[in-house]
Amino acid sequence: MCGRYLITSSPEAFRRLFGYREEPGFPPRYNVAPTQPVPIVRMVEGARQFALVRWGLVPPWVKDPRNFSLLVNARAESVHGKPAFRNAMRRRRCLFPADGFYEWKDEGAAGKRPFCVHPKDRGPVAFAGLWECWIGPNGEELETATIITTNASRDIANLHSRMPVVLPAGAFDLWLDCTSCDAMTASALLEPAPEGLFEAYEISPAVNRTANEGPQLIEPVPAGVAEPPARATRKPHKAKDERQPSLFDDL
Repeated sequence: MCGRYLITSSPEAFRRLFGYREEPGFPPRYNVAPTQPVPIVRMVEGARQFALVRWGLVPPWVKDPRNFSLLVNARAESVHGKPAFRNAMRRRRCLFPADGFYEWKDEGAAGKRPFCVHPKDRGPVAFAGLWECWIGPNGEELETATIITTNASRDIANLHSRMPVVLPAGAFDLWLDCTSCDAMTASALLEPAPEGLFEAYEISPAVNRTANEGPQLIEPVPAGVAEPPARATRKPHKAKDERQPSLFDDL
């Protein structure tokens, strides 16, 4: 499951890692949630392209997106079989630039505790994703995307059984080039992250509210003073807050 994540590296750092031609400028984001505009990287005419889409995939056969439950995540095990993902897996694979994600540890009747999960080297990473373009009856277009998840690596399996698929830089072209690399070959990349790549620590429940932003959200909770877990937490994939600013204010 991946219902919130972080985009905190500089635009230059992301551009170096992903190698796209565009030069977008954007602020760090510490609480990226479904329905918001998010950056992806895709292959267009043989070159990597930066694009801004809405997080929560809408298949092209949907009649009215307003009556469709957004697909925030796609399970690696079912991307070939489910109609919502099958064509995108063949023709529209993408990458999500990120710096980590949030996960909630279920404490049973006590509630859930939020954790920040990020690479130990604090560098940016790429989540595997799929994108689609929905075209309405009047010609309106809506581009959306979903993050692919797989079994959690041993580092974070105690928090949740799932995690985003993280692709190494050497696999970017193989994943993005839907013309030369078929879906079955690309699916071999959908594996848990290498052990030791990530670390996790508990943070404040302030992250539960999508309107909250800023680096204070990823500050560790001091040992011995952890706040009580939330007994009723809004499901991340349904989170939406119109007061939250656009991901890229200057695009």
